[in-house]
Amino acid sequence: MDREPIAIIGIGCRFPKAEDKQAFWQLLRDGVDAITQVPTDRWDVASVREFTDNTQWGGFLEDIDQFDPQFFKISPREAMSMDPQQRLALELAWQALEDAGQTLEDINGTKTGVFLGISSHDYYTKLIENPKNLDAYTGSGNTHCMAANRISYFFNFTGPSLSIDTACSSSLVSVHLACQSIWNKESDLALAGGVQVILAPWMTVSFAQAGFMSADGRCKTFDSRADGYVRGEGAGIVVLKPLSQAIEDQDYIYSVIRGSAVNQDGHSNGLTAPNPRAQEALLRAAYHQAGVYPSQVEYIEAHGTGTKLGDPIEIKALGKVLNENRTPGKYCSVGSVKTNIGHLEVAAGIAGLIKVALSLKNGQIPPSLHFQEANPYIPFDKLQLRVNTELTPLPVQDEPVIAGVSAFSFGGTNAHIVLQEYPSFKNSDLDNHKNQISQNQISLEENNYIEGEL
Repeated sequence: MDREPIAIIGIGCRFPKAEDKQAFWQLLRDGVDAITQVPTDRWDVASVREFTDNTQWGGFLEDIDQFDPQFFKISPREAMSMDPQQRLALELAWQALEDAGQTLEDINGTKTGVFLGISSHDYYTKLIENPKNLDAYTGSGNTHCMAANRISYFFNFTGPSLSIDTACSSSLVSVHLACQSIWNKESDLALAGGVQVILAPWMTVSFAQAGFMSADGRCKTFDSRADGYVRGEGAGIVVLKPLSQAIEDQDYIYSVIRGSAVNQDGHSNGLTAPNPRAQEALLRAAYHQAGVYPSQVEYIEAHGTGTKLGDPIEIKALGKVLNENRTPGKYCSVGSVKTNIGHLEVAAGIAGLIKVALSLKNGQIPPSLHFQEANPYIPFDKLQLRVNTELTPLPVQDEPVIAGVSAFSFGGTNAHIVLQEYPSFKNSDLDNHKNQISQNQISLEENNYIEGEL
């Protein structure tokens, strides 16, 4: 498709042990493990130990109860009935827009879209334990659509406003839909991301009983010791704008989105089991739409939960697609932010995308943690893939660096985003770049690259 790249011009985020983008980049760069024991104000670990032992770890935010409602023209009483996820989304929307240099006057009444991944009902579950907690604000404070709608209402945005739940791929699907909205001229600007807050142990208990949770509370992604994941909470929002407009407005640009794709597993070995053919088709679709050869990719931020079933399937699908026509000895690096902050589920994809955007801007790939010995079912050398275990500079090359971000859902909805470092772009280069996309598409089609899978 001959579509203009989309610039990431603003970032708002809050992750375990990282209050903002600067702290998050420092955490990534320094290889910090942000997993801790469950804070005592969340739940009593001993009280649920009879169900499982795998509920004592997680990636948690501090001061999750802190919020300035009057700043957002919300009464303190209404704020008490608001899910902390709604509060956090409002705060990070402001942070992201401020980071993007957007003033209230400039964006008021604009065709700006809001696309937000959200899924948890923990706060509502706690509220209804006592009917005296229910009031006129309970509905609007805990209905998921309101998480996006509040942002649109506060800033007076008139573009699409959607809350999205595809489980673990939600926030990356949100980015995909935001890009589609810009390309389709529904939105001139877009906010996209996801939010997750963990306030109760019961979903963790369920996942532990299903065999998803790691015994030591660590995502040992692609390692032979991988035995599941650890849950985390946090949120991230990015501000997106067409590249030509961002250049004209002299915006600060972290990186550009070249393309994206979303698909579904369909039938697999089970409702929550991944489908390797669907993952391969997803990758081919994303890179075809981006107008780049998968063999050009230098880094993949993998879904990488650290499960015995998921890791080998993901890596083999990546290797099959990325290794086609790849120069011998030119390895593609892979990693997963889940090794730092846990699996944020609904917000996992946006955490990975922000990691890659910051990596491309800072010229370094952060280390992926807890990798000691490769999973014996993953032939890394044959696939020309390697886990990035050290802070590594981006390759020095004539062409801009290409990276990808994956997010897969246990319900089968998959998403992949293709990013490119920005410095190669200049005002005069945009038309040449768009022409190059067209030429790449023609070349891809002439070589029957898609193999009939799309």
